[in-house]
Parts: sequence; C-alpha cells; structure tokens
Amino acid sequence: MTNKIQIKNIIRPFNKKIKIEGDKSLSIRWALLASQSSGKSTSTNILKSEDVLNTLNCIKKLGVKISMSKNKCTIHGLGINRFTFRKKTILNTGNSGTLARLIMGLLIHSKNEIKIIGDASLSKRDFKRVIKPLQKFGAKFKSNFGKLPVTIFGTDKPKPIRYLENKGSAQCKSAVMLASINTRGETIIKAKKSRNHSELLFKNLNIPIKIKKNKSYDIIKINGVTKIKPFNYKIPSDISSASFFIALTALSKKSKLVITNVNVNPSRIGILKILRLMGIKIVLKKIKIYKGEKVADIHVKSAKKIKSINCPSNLNSSAIDEFLIIFLLAAKAKGNSYFKDLSELNQKESPRLKWGSNILNYMGIKTITTKNSIKIFGNPNLKIKKKIIIKNFLKDHRVFMTSVIAALAFGGKWIIHDKDSIKTSFPTFMNVINNIKR
Repeated sequence: MTNKIQIKNIIRPFNKKIKIEGDKSLSIRWALLASQSSGKSTSTNILKSEDVLNTLNCIKKLGVKISMSKNKCTIHGLGINRFTFRKKTILNTGNSGTLARLIMGLLIHSKNEIKIIGDASLSKRDFKRVIKPLQKFGAKFKSNFGKLPVTIFGTDKPKPIRYLENKGSAQCKSAVMLASINTRGETIIKAKKSRNHSELLFKNLNIPIKIKKNKSYDIIKINGVTKIKPFNYKIPSDISSASFFIALTALSKKSKLVITNVNVNPSRIGILKILRLMGIKIVLKKIKIYKGEKVADIHVKSAKKIKSINCPSNLNSSAIDEFLIIFLLAAKAKGNSYFKDLSELNQKESPRLKWGSNILNYMGIKTITTKNSIKIFGNPNLKIKKKIIIKNFLKDHRVFMTSVIAALAFGGKWIIHDKDSIKTSFPTFMNVINNIKR
C-alpha cells in the first residue's frame, strides 16, 4: 500500500459540524500522572495516536497495568516512585518529545538505570535542556552529546531545586514539575510563559502548587508528596488538530464549520488570537470549565479578506505548534506578514521554520527567512496550477497535514509523501478531511 497521497482538486464549499480526537498533551500527561496515583484511573476520549500509545507502552514496561476498550483507558497506578523494572530496561518514546522529556522527570528516583530511545527525528532533538535541570535533583545522565539515547541513573534522595526555564518550553517545565513530586521540600521554577496543562492537573490532583503570574514569567512553587489519588478524565478535543480545519474553512469559499468540545485553554489559543488579528471570524460557544481546562465549540467562517500581520511575539508560545498553518493564511493575505522570535520552531520534529518557508516557496510565495524569523509576501489571488511534491520532511506530521490543507485550499497537483506520519498525533486526520468533503 502506498504511503503517499495525491490531491488535484480544490475543496467545494461546505457547512459541517465535526468532532476530533482527544488532546495529545492532556492524554500523555494524564497517563503519566495516573501511573503515579495509588489506584485505578480511567480516561475517555484518550487520543489513540502513536505518541500516546508509546506512552502507555512505556509505563507498561515500568510495571503499570493498563486496559483499553473502544473509548476507555484504565491505568492501575502503582503510587509515587513505585515503578518496577529490570536493570538496563529500554523505553522507546518513538517520535514524542513530550513523552521522552516528561517521563525522564518521573525516573530521577529510580534505583535501576534505564535508557530512553526514540526514532530518527526525535534523536536529532536537544535533550540537554531537560538533562541539566534534572541533574540538579541528584540524578545522573549519560547521553549522545545531549541527544538520545539517554541513560538515567536515579538518586535515592532527590533534592528540591531552583530552576529558570527561559525558552518557553512546557516540556522542560513539566519534566521538572514531575521530578519535584519525588522530593522532600519545595522546588521553585521561574518559567517563561508556556502551556499550563501540568499546572492545572497538579491543582486538580491537590498536589501542593503555588503560582505567581508575572507579565513574562510564572513563579511556580511545588512541594513533594507521598501519595496521589486516582482520578478520571474525559479528555477534550485537541486545538492543534482543530487548527487545520479552522484554516481550511477560512481559506475556502462560502464555507462554515463547527468543531465541538475543543480544549481552548488560554495558553493554547494563540492561533485563534492571531487569526482574529488577520480578520478571520472565529466564535467560541458553549464555553465551560472542565477540571480547570476551558472547553468550547469553535465556529468559523470563510474569510472574505485576510489581513497581513506583524505577529506579536508574545503570542508565539501559545501557537508554537500551529505556525505552519498560520503561514498558509499569511500566504493569502494582502500585504507582507512578519513573524519573529521563532527559533523554538526548529526544536520540533523537523526544522519547521525552514519547512514553512519551503512549502510557501513551492506554492510560488516569496519569503525571507532567518534562523528565527520569516517574512511572507502575501498574494490574495494565489491559485496554484503546477505540480508540487512534498517529501523528505523527517516524517513531521504537521508538515504533512499543512500540505494537505494547502492543496485543498489553493489547487494544483500535489503529491505528499509519508502519509503514515499522521499516526503520531492525528491518525484519523484524513477521515475528517473526507467527511468535510462529502
């Protein structure tokens, strides 16, 4: 069976209501914290992607019993620092930087050494950024020049630390937060603004946490605990997955879309703020708070006109996974758009800033790109009539999905390789596309 797709036709106008799969960030965090609870925790609408399934496989290897049904996952937690595994156990984290970095935080107290590995893409990414703070707890690490594979040698007496997280990385912050659970005393984190799912879960689980919010940084204080109660979680849909269909609707003619029960956590809705600044009409309805997370139905309509933008960099961290799709909107804007302070994009599955530029250049859009910025020369009348081939993108799922949206919105004949890349985050992506096209 071929691992590529061809798209030759612009999508017809549509008016649809869709539901998409559970939030990946919450699915992984729920599973890791449930493994530390003392008893049975159950989740519904857990994302069944490779990243989440690798999370479940890793904690199974650490002695945790897991059962799965059609729409339910049950984890029988062993308690804090109660993992049981043989010496020289190997955990394969696949393509998931979230899993690899966060699980390292849970392993700083483990008596036996354990090795973390990943796929070719993940093995190119920087792990020094999480090894350095975790060493302060007393654990020791052996790595491939700061990259995977990483071997962890735990400490009997992890000590609380002070940590400055200045990259806006929720993964690094969360790894330290998970490590702090194992300590006796107070860990203090000064963290640049980023996703706060871990903080909300800690509060929901009554893990002692205090947060003082400043303009650019949060001061987070966490005390170690001896027990976490088991907890159930109905995981809302993922806004990163929803963003592809928001963009498709905005770029299509005479179209409307409703996406139900989406996680619209304020630390994740940078894409909504940016698109609204660009003139896209997006409305949130049926807003509610679930276990600290804001959830809503997203209503979006076709854009008659898209405005160019000088994107405020304070929105970067809350839209970091959505910039490829945002760049597509800028390609159709009237005027030139500018995005800066985006070096963190190159710490993802592929050098995404480069790939964002590549896709637009293939489409006939001029860009000027530096190591951390991109200027996009928009064309409101853009219509593609040539053949475009997308391949060799390190199997980055977001490059694949962005290319599909570009093909459906702008036309041309597209051949997009590595279709299986979507299995890491959104395995039903093409099913949703086909549902909208019907």
